[in-house]
Amino acid sequence: MDSFAHTKVAILGAGRGGRALLDLLHQIPSIEIVGIADRDPDAPGLQRAREFRIPVTSDAPTLIGAQGVSLIMDVTGDPAMETYLRAHKPPATDILSGSASRLLWELVQHESKLEAELLQAEKLAGIGSFAAGIAHDINNPLQLIMGLAENLAEERNLASVHEQAKDILEAVKRTSAICRDLTRYSRRASPHEDVLVSVNGKLDEALKIARYASSFHDVEMIKDYEPGAAVKGNPDELLHVFVNLITNAVHAMEQVGGTLTLQTQTLDDQVHIRISDTGYGIAQDKIPEIFEPFFTTKAPGKGTGLGLYNVKTIVNKMQGMITVDSTIDQGATFTVTFPRALSAEQGCPS
Repeated sequence: MDSFAHTKVAILGAGRGGRALLDLLHQIPSIEIVGIADRDPDAPGLQRAREFRIPVTSDAPTLIGAQGVSLIMDVTGDPAMETYLRAHKPPATDILSGSASRLLWELVQHESKLEAELLQAEKLAGIGSFAAGIAHDINNPLQLIMGLAENLAEERNLASVHEQAKDILEAVKRTSAICRDLTRYSRRASPHEDVLVSVNGKLDEALKIARYASSFHDVEMIKDYEPGAAVKGNPDELLHVFVNLITNAVHAMEQVGGTLTLQTQTLDDQVHIRISDTGYGIAQDKIPEIFEPFFTTKAPGKGTGLGLYNVKTIVNKMQGMITVDSTIDQGATFTVTFPRALSAEQGCPS
């Protein structure tokens, strides 16, 4: 492992291929991206590199000659660049270009597609666990609508008709809101560029979804939000992270009750999100395993074992980290930390 501890990589080309490499490589602790070069100042990979605080340049020769670079990844697609690299690369530096670079690009794209499919599959599997809660929440306004409609069939007082019609409209709106929330959650994560996301707003949205999957009876709810907490990322994926963590926390208190605490805090240019429960807790020897794919402590048929794996994948992609602090029979706290973005009051659309 020591030989890979300081692998330094230079990327030539900041188009779609360069950006995909950045998204992949920056998640690997043993790799240091020393810089990325492109002649187009508006290339998408350059913007992504700035977000990751990776040096950008239009001067490829200088980047190629940077001290300590062990691998040059050429995704420019320019044969002249490949020829130049062969003639000017440092003796100890390897090159990945041409057909090898195209193959890597295809592998990265394939991995990205598989991750998206895995996330969607796990999300849809979770929708099944919402069925009882959804049926309950939709049945209540439907029963109200039915009763009011029966009254209207014989009602002769116009003022009373108007009042009952308003009640019917409100019940329809509540039912429509339930369908809208579920549709939004179950859709595929949108492929748009990362945007500014209100963390507090997304936690509240996740709470509404999680209520369908979990019984909140005997669970006290505490919110400790710092105003304006915001991060940059995909709002659909961030919603999935919060729904998963909140649902797990409530499941841990189903039989015993307890307190669910949601906290956001901005400290040292980072946003910390803590989701805490006072449930069964997680054994210390199990904590390293809970983020592994297909690992679950739930009974057969109660979980896919992909929830926390997908959570960690999303958090890593957003340049964040997730940690767990837990004691058996005292509960668990999951802390998600992201780089701080502009405050929500400065214009956070999601």
